[in-house]
Amino acid sequence: MGYVTREMIDRAKEMDLLTYLQTYEPQELVHFGGSTYCTREHDSLKISNGKWCWFSRGIGGRTALDYLIKVKEVPFTDAVERIVGRAAGQPPISCTRQQPEQTKTLLLPQVSRCATHAVEYLHSRGIDYELIDSCIRSGRLYESYPHHNVVFVGKDKDGQPRYACLRGIGTDFKGEAMGSDKRFSFSIPAEEPSPVLYLFESAIDLLSFATMAQEDRLPWRSQHLLSLAGVYQPKKNLAERRLPLALSQYLRDHREVQTIYLCLDNDLAGRSAADAIRQQLAGKYVVRDGFPCQGKDYNDWLCLRKGLPITKTVPKTERSMAR
Repeated sequence: MGYVTREMIDRAKEMDLLTYLQTYEPQELVHFGGSTYCTREHDSLKISNGKWCWFSRGIGGRTALDYLIKVKEVPFTDAVERIVGRAAGQPPISCTRQQPEQTKTLLLPQVSRCATHAVEYLHSRGIDYELIDSCIRSGRLYESYPHHNVVFVGKDKDGQPRYACLRGIGTDFKGEAMGSDKRFSFSIPAEEPSPVLYLFESAIDLLSFATMAQEDRLPWRSQHLLSLAGVYQPKKNLAERRLPLALSQYLRDHREVQTIYLCLDNDLAGRSAADAIRQQLAGKYVVRDGFPCQGKDYNDWLCLRKGLPITKTVPKTERSMAR
């Protein structure tokens, strides 16, 4: 086994898979559509937006180094030497980081013929059967195959799928389908134009709110419901803060919205995000707090209300990698 230095490893990690194949193995690269490619050897291995995922095996990565190790099963040091040696002899012809941004191509996981596992999992979290069925029929929810994750699909204003988050059933897995565009997170738009928008951190919190509203016979379908697929600690400098992409896009697509309820998690991250959103929307919209009355989030509140156990785990997150 050879010896590689830290500098060699760092250089090898800089090369993305698309650039590597374009430069050194162009015969292995097949254009799939849009900005997405696959390999001739493995047509289920898709490359898009600087990442790659081998869907049939449920593995993925970002770099050519990841690919050589995980797919070609090249030993680590040999893989580093191969990339660095080729780059020294023939500099890369391109770099995906320097290419202009293209429209993302969403690669949705395969649909399972039966959604039993997804339905029972969501019902165990307190979500109403009728609501689950409605989301399945509208294409906003399904169960994936072969991993049997719950898939929450976000659509644009024309009803086209543009985003998908995945939630493991009986596991701590959370992730996003490759090519997901965060501007179009999971939502249930109002049936008619509505001036009211309810904002949540996750799809399950959104469905928990809808379940409680439905049980209380409240007209929740007359209001917009949007999830953010998580929130992040806002920047300290107010001038550098930006609205969540999903919220910005939704407000552009639904200009009739006037009042926004912030139904984020009742913890430090949720309250910090709510404060940042409130400051950025001041004077433009009526912004009101909608934190859960019990528990950390709306699913906690729903489970407490129904006497169901609250089981929380630290998620194993795999961003932009479909399983």
